[in-house]
Amino acid sequence: MTLATKLVIVIRADLPAAWAANAAAVLALSLGGRLPHPPAADAKDGSGEPHAGLNHHPVPILSASADQLRALYRTVRADGDLITVAFDEVARRARTYDDYVAALAATPADEIHYVAVAAYGPRNRITALTKRFPLYAADAPVTAPPDAPPQESWAVPHRR
Repeated sequence: MTLATKLVIVIRADLPAAWAANAAAVLALSLGGRLPHPPAADAKDGSGEPHAGLNHHPVPILSASADQLRALYRTVRADGDLITVAFDEVARRARTYDDYVAALAATPADEIHYVAVAAYGPRNRITALTKRFPLYAADAPVTAPPDAPPQESWAVPHRR
């Protein structure tokens, strides 16, 4: 069965695997609370043990540059029929949610560097916005893309 809607998470391509997993989890939890339908019903395995219901959607984890993430977030956010959640460096560096809210309030929009973006909406529109992004690959070389912010404000360590 093909779903009429699609859900994707797009991670900054140079993000280390552990930070990418954290960003994906934060976005999944945040986006899940905004979706118009609950997870599927609970089910039982062949031994009768219960298993919590899962999201109906496959969730591809894609990768993009920092500039592509910014453009994706702005495009999806501007479209009233699509749902988006972004995870940024302000949030990633905060120790508490209150710290995040205070730091975010002091950061101009043009200075926010996105770590990951989740998007949900009609399948054809989400596909059109994300089809050029490859799957996130944790074993891909970690290098700063040409659009990365200066090193002093960018906390992603480089692997050696």
